[in-house]
Amino acid sequence: MPKRSLREEMLLRRRHLAAATCLGRSLAAQRQLLALPEFEAASTLALYCPIRNEVFTEEIFACASRRGKRVAYPRVREAQMEFVAVADPSALVPGAFGILEPTGEDLLPVAALDLIVVPGVAFDRGGHRLGYGKGFYDRALRNASGAVLVGFCFDFQLVDALPAEAHDVRMDMVVTDERTLLAGASSALCQ
Repeated sequence: MPKRSLREEMLLRRRHLAAATCLGRSLAAQRQLLALPEFEAASTLALYCPIRNEVFTEEIFACASRRGKRVAYPRVREAQMEFVAVADPSALVPGAFGILEPTGEDLLPVAALDLIVVPGVAFDRGGHRLGYGKGFYDRALRNASGAVLVGFCFDFQLVDALPAEAHDVRMDMVVTDERTLLAGASSALCQ
């Protein structure tokens, strides 16, 4: 299926999630992520502010804060995405595309992040990601060799294979409300 058709289909499915369903599945996905040894080992991580019924991340932020981890959120400056440390997500303000972004200047280079939680429209078992088509995450994560990249989505957004291009950055794992998959692994990890 072409990227455009798949993007439209997945966004429609996500848009039609009832609020209670989105919340319940988001909590299940966050629990999956919080149980990962990669989360436990990370001292610095990046989250995102969900839009259009993406998986919520507030429980991850709360747990990371309680454990003394530094948390960054992305913001878009011109055609680039940068990560800014945030002490309180209530200080985020609408930025590019209406997405909540940090206003501070405590920039964290991608190389300083241990774990990066990445939203997407769809992911496949090989760790490929289908985003909104602007390429911000692909450009920002190109140099994220030291960080664990975690695709974060609802289980229905996981497909067998996505069309991939040379510039697409692969995730190391994909976490859903039902399972955790290592990119390229043939079976789900039991978490």
